[in-house]
Amino acid sequence: MKLKYHSVRNQAELITYISQIGFLPLLRTGIDGWSAEDALLPIYNYSPLPEGGWEWPLWEWKSDIIQESRCAYGKFLLGKACFISGEWWADFMNYRSSIAPPVADGSIEEMILLTLQEHRRMTTRQLRTACGFTEPKMRGKFDTYIRRLETGCRIVTEDFVYPKDKHGNPYGWGWAVLTTPQQLFGKEACRAHCSPEESLRKMVQHFLKFLPYATEESIVSILSRGA
Repeated sequence: MKLKYHSVRNQAELITYISQIGFLPLLRTGIDGWSAEDALLPIYNYSPLPEGGWEWPLWEWKSDIIQESRCAYGKFLLGKACFISGEWWADFMNYRSSIAPPVADGSIEEMILLTLQEHRRMTTRQLRTACGFTEPKMRGKFDTYIRRLETGCRIVTEDFVYPKDKHGNPYGWGWAVLTTPQQLFGKEACRAHCSPEESLRKMVQHFLKFLPYATEESIVSILSRGA
């Protein structure tokens, strides 16, 4: 398996590529070629418009990719948003859950998770409000808690929704719709049926197929780092 460089021509081909490679960050990671941004033809990259605003097909495709491919999406690797295919999700969740700090009873992380489980799915804004993070300066703190839950595979992004202007046109960067992986995929799809160490071994061997110059140690570091 080889990384694709500026050769993916459309959304359907990107979905196929995610299925093949298994783990694909949305944006560049510092590892040459390993991202959807690197794989796509340059015409799909971010570009500002002369009259203001921007155009970014890759960003606009995120929702459809998540829905059609049934992959997991969130800030899972190196602090970057990443697609993980259904084939590899159970192993990734198995390993990452084993090294993530537990959610302590009575903690803010537990409150956030219980609130999301109760409502099944919520936008980031809805969840933030429901958990009482309503002051402007509290948004960054809330986002930190969400990242921790994402890196522990306790929360995933199910979709994106966009506010609309007075003409009914969507605008802005959009709001993530959050849920739990068990709610999105079902409990069985989140079980690896092997030890976390075995899941890690399988993932490392897979990564070596498309990152042949990487060491096993460096791949373990990638798989272990959420941020």
